[in-house]
Amino acid sequence: MSNSSVGRFCLVLHTHLPWLLHHGSWPVGEEWLYQSWAHAYLPVIDVLTRLGDAGYRDLITLGVTPIVNDQLDDAYAIREFGTWLAFWQLRAQYAATRPEDHVRAAAAREFRGAQWALEQWAGPWSAGASPLLRKLSDAGVVELLGGPAAHPFQPLLRESIAAFSLETGLNDSTVRWGHRPRGIWAPECGYRPGLEQLYAAHGVSHFMVDGPTLQGVGASPADAWTIGTSDVVAFGRDLEVAYRVWSPKSGYPGKPWYRDFHTFDHPTGLRPMRVTSKRTPSELKRPYDPERAARAAFDDAVDFVDVVRGRLIALADQRDGKPATVVAAYDTELFGHWWHEGPLWLEHVLKLLPEAGVHVTTLSGAIADGAVAGAATPGPGSWGSGKDWRVWSGPQVADVVKQHDALQDRFVGLVEKRVTSHNDVARDPVSDQLARQLLLALSSDWAFMVTKDSAAGYARDRAHGHLSDFARIAEAVAARDESAARAEVTRQHIYDNPLPHLRVRTSRGDLG
Repeated sequence: MSNSSVGRFCLVLHTHLPWLLHHGSWPVGEEWLYQSWAHAYLPVIDVLTRLGDAGYRDLITLGVTPIVNDQLDDAYAIREFGTWLAFWQLRAQYAATRPEDHVRAAAAREFRGAQWALEQWAGPWSAGASPLLRKLSDAGVVELLGGPAAHPFQPLLRESIAAFSLETGLNDSTVRWGHRPRGIWAPECGYRPGLEQLYAAHGVSHFMVDGPTLQGVGASPADAWTIGTSDVVAFGRDLEVAYRVWSPKSGYPGKPWYRDFHTFDHPTGLRPMRVTSKRTPSELKRPYDPERAARAAFDDAVDFVDVVRGRLIALADQRDGKPATVVAAYDTELFGHWWHEGPLWLEHVLKLLPEAGVHVTTLSGAIADGAVAGAATPGPGSWGSGKDWRVWSGPQVADVVKQHDALQDRFVGLVEKRVTSHNDVARDPVSDQLARQLLLALSSDWAFMVTKDSAAGYARDRAHGHLSDFARIAEAVAARDESAARAEVTRQHIYDNPLPHLRVRTSRGDLG
């Protein structure tokens, strides 16, 4: 960091969706994946690629969970995504025939957007996400964060299952990116004392928690901290800065000129209206004005840069001039999917921050620059409601937690027996599929969706489906019917075959 810098700023984006392929289409299912892919992943990677080509380095820390990376590399998903983009363009063509002026105006914009996305799909994205991510990482434009395989809420996992999930995820990312990630995004920023030892054992050097998790023990999120007796470093989210963007009450996406996410032209599925105001009903929203929205995105980028700079200066004043680190973390899907203008805002911010004297860097870059202040021993935490575990362990999902506890115990028992009885087999597809269904069932998304009443029925169906598929194989194994077990595995591979590099036998030391 140069002497002229007012402090460090780290932007962390967390890219995650649950396993959606072959599990429904609309309104929840593959549609969710393709919308996020088209409106967030394509434009965000485009912004980073163009800035990288212009010479920018150490721009952001980009977390990509193994389960979403798998889907973005999957041949079926890539093909179906192209079909989805073509239908988007057809919907835009139909909108051009509608009588309403604002719908026809939206049609032209949406047609151009679909055409650009199709060109990306047929060009740089034709082999999936991993080559693009690897190129950005190898060039030093981004730091990539890995994570546990299917995004479980780690504090609730049995130790051996947490280890297996993390190792599976790190191995998968290593194959896709050409290097083993040193940093991880801890799902939901979930933490319990002792997780740092698990991380250290698997070569993880740093991870994210929420700011209050550190503040609860007097450790400021303006610094990074080694955790417990380990050398593993935790960064905390700066909520004062983060909420400037994503706050239900005052965040930028809810401002009047931005495109309204919730108001549709139902015959076409397009979004032709602007927010107008938070109190305006959908039928009274005003037409979207892209030029005015673009000016708002620039103005809000300037405001955000002022907020970051002011925060860093204030923190330095409180610390006798010692430079501070501000970490702002968001879901990648915010930029373009939930907030249409988000990628444009992001590009402005990444250009304006250095001009304002802010040292933009990655989490690894901050560590190398001296951001670690000392050791801390935080208690349990998350970035969910209440900053505790209630979203994933509260009364609304008590039955799910109980099922997950029993599932983990049953899995370990089955694997231990199969390791003993199949010790001459290099790879056991039955154990591997049991592990897949275990990991998919333990995804933190299902409890989140139930607790927040967001497509709760779909979430419960998905959790129950993975438990049932696990049970079908387990029952065949218990009956010593190897033929039936393998037939069931073959059947399930049609719709649930993520994480192709998963190997239970090479991880069995973690599962005992």
